[in-house]
Amino acid sequence: MLIRRALAATLISGLMASTTIAAGAADMTVGFSQIGSESGWRAAETSLTKSQAEERGIDLKFADAQQKQENQIKAVRSFIAQGVDAILIAPVVATGWEGVLEEAKDAEIPVVLLDRQIDAPEDLYLTAVTSDQVHEGKVAGEWLVKDVGDAECNVVELQGTTGSSPAINRKQGFEEAIAGHDNIKIIRSQTGDFTRTKGKEVMESFIKAEDGGKNICALYAHNDDMAVGAIQAIKEAGLKPGTDIKVVSIDAVPDIFQAMAAGEANATVELTPNMAGPAFDALEKYKADGTEPPKWIQTESKLYTQADDPMKVYEEKKGLGY
Repeated sequence: MLIRRALAATLISGLMASTTIAAGAADMTVGFSQIGSESGWRAAETSLTKSQAEERGIDLKFADAQQKQENQIKAVRSFIAQGVDAILIAPVVATGWEGVLEEAKDAEIPVVLLDRQIDAPEDLYLTAVTSDQVHEGKVAGEWLVKDVGDAECNVVELQGTTGSSPAINRKQGFEEAIAGHDNIKIIRSQTGDFTRTKGKEVMESFIKAEDGGKNICALYAHNDDMAVGAIQAIKEAGLKPGTDIKVVSIDAVPDIFQAMAAGEANATVELTPNMAGPAFDALEKYKADGTEPPKWIQTESKLYTQADDPMKVYEEKKGLGY
């Protein structure tokens, strides 16, 4: 009899713990300040965040900042006023966050950064779920170093949004990878603001400035969307992207795999759009028992080339919300 009672108590205790965690998720209201929809990758991140919230029973309040930090700060203040349980921020730029994050801290609302870091004291946010962006740039640069060997290679660079952590870190990583290889040098570098339209526009200017593109060996783009826009500019200039001008970029969105299958892009470094899964896991545990996650939850980065069956990867990626 005593054994039965003990077993029953154990079962009830386990059920109560499970119910508490589940209720913690279901009862949670989370504000999400998204940068905007400047790229296919960004759209996939938004889609996956919404679907993750729905699966977990989380009430997600979404705000599109249209790539303006002032809109993000307004959204965060609105979330604080609404008394949300947590806030997710994919920050447009790395600086200027201390004031509003202090307000969230005073309101005892945990903040999680998605896919980008910020320059602010770590006690102002719970954790950051990001890739190692310096490593991403380094992987791209190492691929180019190996691919060109000892041949002379002039590189043009399409940077991301000025002041954003991916633009800063992906540039740093690439430069570290090519350092010491005197045959490889960046001859032009300009922001394409992470968009296809601007990527095409800036690449057109690079081509005009460099003897119709004949002086360009490779393009390094901080994201695939800029690379796709640049590929169009290369083709319109009468050159063959992927052959006349090598193309390496970052994100691994579906369209870059179509370009790779067509021989128009050479390599991409994957950035998973599922940042919300690890973020919600951390928030649910924090709400359930106060467990604080590490300050950085790192996601995986992977190199893809034309040898990786691009159309197969394309189909896989299309199922992720792109």
